[in-house]
Amino acid sequence: MNFSRQALLGIGMIIGGSVMLYAMVQQIGDSDQPEPMSAMVDKSSSEQESPQPLTTDIETEKRILAQKQKERAARVAEQEKRAKEFLTEQEIAEAEALAKARAESQQYVDNSAPATDETTNTEATKDVTTDLTVQPRTESQSTTDTTKSSEAEKQKAAQEQQEAQRQAAIKEQAAAKKLAESKKQAEAEKIAEAKKQAEAQAAAERKREAAEAAKNEPPKSPSEYQIKKGDGLIKLARQYNMPVEVLAQANNLSPSAALQLGQSITIPSSKQVQRLEREAAAAEQAREKKRQQEEALAKKSADAKREAQQKLSEARKEVKETDAKGSFGVQVALANDQAKADELAKKFRAAGYQVKTSATSRGVRVVVGPERGKVAALALKDKINSDPKVNTTSAWVLYWR
Repeated sequence: MNFSRQALLGIGMIIGGSVMLYAMVQQIGDSDQPEPMSAMVDKSSSEQESPQPLTTDIETEKRILAQKQKERAARVAEQEKRAKEFLTEQEIAEAEALAKARAESQQYVDNSAPATDETTNTEATKDVTTDLTVQPRTESQSTTDTTKSSEAEKQKAAQEQQEAQRQAAIKEQAAAKKLAESKKQAEAEKIAEAKKQAEAQAAAERKREAAEAAKNEPPKSPSEYQIKKGDGLIKLARQYNMPVEVLAQANNLSPSAALQLGQSITIPSSKQVQRLEREAAAAEQAREKKRQQEEALAKKSADAKREAQQKLSEARKEVKETDAKGSFGVQVALANDQAKADELAKKFRAAGYQVKTSATSRGVRVVVGPERGKVAALALKDKINSDPKVNTTSAWVLYWR
């Protein structure tokens, strides 16, 4: 019984749902169909606004249109007038260009043609001129034909002018080259002549100098010469072709010594001159060697002084850092009296040292310093002993206080 109720209830629900589903589908289908045209027309006509009244009439529109057509016709006429003026100016310019091209062509033919062919070239030029004559053209044909003929004439005239310029340039280059070659040849001849004259003059000068040297050579044996007015060692040395140092050494004189009028000096022989020159060269080498040794010693002394100064600076820095107690001095001399001590102190002060003197039972001490700490005093002693300005090697350190 319960099963029958449930079955009937389910069947009823299925039928009801089917009916509802069919109704919904039918409703959807009706909504998708367009409305009838009459309804749309009625709706649109109802929604349209009332028409606006016209602001102008037909006569006014005709009058405005006629005015615009009249203005357009005036503009077209103005443009045609300007076009005609432009064409006229263009024809005039082309005619002038053509006449100029004819003139240039005639001038080129007259300048380049030989005298024998003058008549033939004139006739050919006339024919060309006749052929190039511009015939009257109608307004529709003038632009194209005149432009083409003018361009052809211009090109031809330009080619002829370029050819003439090229020929003229070739002739000018040839003339310039010939002139440069002639100038170069003349310059070479001038240089050769000057060189020849210089060589001849140099040969004559050498010959004269050789003769003068042979005349003024030192004598083969020593000779006596008595000094005359205006004589000097330099003049006599040049006269006898020998160094002035050799002449001075042969007479135990200084090269800068003045000679007395009537004084007799010895003119050394050629062998003596050679010997004295060798001795002078050896003495010069000895002096140069000594100078080099002195320079080396001075450099060594300077290096030692610089090193001693560096050590002194480092020692003073070390003493400052360790805060050593006590002061020390460097005794550089023990003078017999105060005057001698003051003289030595003055020399050391001039070299840049601080100097004091103190009298003792053995003499007057000359002390440089003081320095704080013995290390700094020892460095100061080394610096003093290596200083060439004070020239001492007997400095020693003593306790100041």
